[in-house]
Amino acid sequence: MIVPEMSFDQLVENFALFDDWEDRYRYLIDLGRKLPILPEDLKTEANKVRGCMSQVWMVPGHPEGDAGKFAFAADSDAHIVKGLIAVLGVLFSGKTPAEIAAVDTDAAFGTLGLDQHISPSRRNGLVSMVEKIKSYAKA
Repeated sequence: MIVPEMSFDQLVENFALFDDWEDRYRYLIDLGRKLPILPEDLKTEANKVRGCMSQVWMVPGHPEGDAGKFAFAADSDAHIVKGLIAVLGVLFSGKTPAEIAAVDTDAAFGTLGLDQHISPSRRNGLVSMVEKIKSYAKA
């Protein structure tokens, strides 16, 4: 399961440290490299996120010892998408279903400046991942 190493406010501060988008993309890719490895046996059709141009797999769960909160494991074959998954981990992992329902992903990505720097196809994939997370959290 993805356990965020930082709060969203810390993530915003980290993004602000970089002056240009090349550096921010490198940071995003580095965040993705730090994700826990998703075992190959979980990379199934049932766990695949539809609507993403790249391959994305997502498995719901709970933080260890806390069944009332949501967590997920995920992986992608695209480096930037893995970084986006890490950002989603900061936004959603360890939260209750009610907290997850209240997350405004568009506003969060706007705060990071990612809303203007993600291609339309990646944006569609991001929406698909968020919808999957929110539906998992409701279940």
